[in-house]
Amino acid sequence: MPIFDGFDPFSFDLPAAEIITEVKETLFQDNVAIIQAPPGAGKSTLLPLVMVNEPWLAGKKILMLEPRRLATKSIAKRMADMTGTRLGDEVGYRIRFEQAISDKTKIEVITEGILTRMIHSDNALEEVGLIIFDEFHERNLHSEVGLALSREIQEILRPDLRILLMSATIDTESLGRLMKAKVIHSLGRQYPVTIHYLNEVDSYDIGADTARQVLQVAAQSVGDILVFLPGQGEIKKAEGILRNSLRDVEVLPLYGQLPFAAQQRAILPHPKGKRKIVLSTDIAETSLTIEGVKVVVDSGYAKTMKYEPKSGLSRLVLQRITADSADQRSGRAGRLTAGQSFRLWSKSTQANLIPFRVPELLEADLTPTVLDLIAWGKEDIQGMTWLDQPPKSSLISAKQVLESLDAIQNDKIT
Repeated sequence: MPIFDGFDPFSFDLPAAEIITEVKETLFQDNVAIIQAPPGAGKSTLLPLVMVNEPWLAGKKILMLEPRRLATKSIAKRMADMTGTRLGDEVGYRIRFEQAISDKTKIEVITEGILTRMIHSDNALEEVGLIIFDEFHERNLHSEVGLALSREIQEILRPDLRILLMSATIDTESLGRLMKAKVIHSLGRQYPVTIHYLNEVDSYDIGADTARQVLQVAAQSVGDILVFLPGQGEIKKAEGILRNSLRDVEVLPLYGQLPFAAQQRAILPHPKGKRKIVLSTDIAETSLTIEGVKVVVDSGYAKTMKYEPKSGLSRLVLQRITADSADQRSGRAGRLTAGQSFRLWSKSTQANLIPFRVPELLEADLTPTVLDLIAWGKEDIQGMTWLDQPPKSSLISAKQVLESLDAIQNDKIT
């Protein structure tokens, strides 16, 4: 009996439905494919559900990787609701220290780091037929390592294993060439978003300066407002200013360390219909639909971990977002209706933004990654099938650290 018998993918009126046939045909013929679809197209929920009964899957499960815990749980819950099943039965999720899966689970949504742990336990991923790397444009270290290992499994042990990369904004031309994969495009249903450029935000006081400009935007707009800030500190500062100034508006934070219930309050419509201002890190850039948002205010900054080889330490760095990230953020205003995006930088600054974000693999401390790969049996790390080769200097430095700690000797775990 088919899983989700009676499930009709076209009843949800999601734009990703238009590419279902092409995706099925591509994965029937090839073991890798790339999908580019705008936010809100339904690629993260609809496509795994329609793949689960494909003959090439042969009863094996689907793994879908998400870069963030909140998206992992929310997407799994949405798929369970769409199929009328209980979360943890046919559709489940797994994040660090928490899971909802069972013997019946056929679609498992996981955070990116979980995949390497699974490969350590089962080098061939015998129970997995399809691995989906969602929001791959973020190019996180865990997803890069997971993809490299998955391609090794595919090339050496499991040519039947399918790999699907999905993203809204990514350099699909070069990625398709590197992966030797077909790129499938979905036009989606993005509503028009009017872009406005306001005063450049003060990089030394981002939280307060952004809040002052949000007050002006709130006075001249309607609908809920999503504000992008680089971190928790800036969110708290902006939250205090806005709550004191806007008594009739619900001001809600949204970041990774918040309890799940508090995150849900920010995502779901206000129970009494009150206007909301959601102050978020880049956690709201992708995957999540925050109901009611018609306006985006973007500070234009994000925080990221960068490794400094001279000190041997990683530190949190404030930096300008890339052009693809700016597009992702603006697109949040056009998921449900026509919207407005207010960018707190100039048109000239926009013209000089880096087009795509730098893969974390090229800037991160690779010591834990090298230890993982050596434990997995990979001595020639540079010889793996990377999309971007890890810097040789970073690999040498990582091995020197591990040797000094007596963790490895002659490229073997001690």
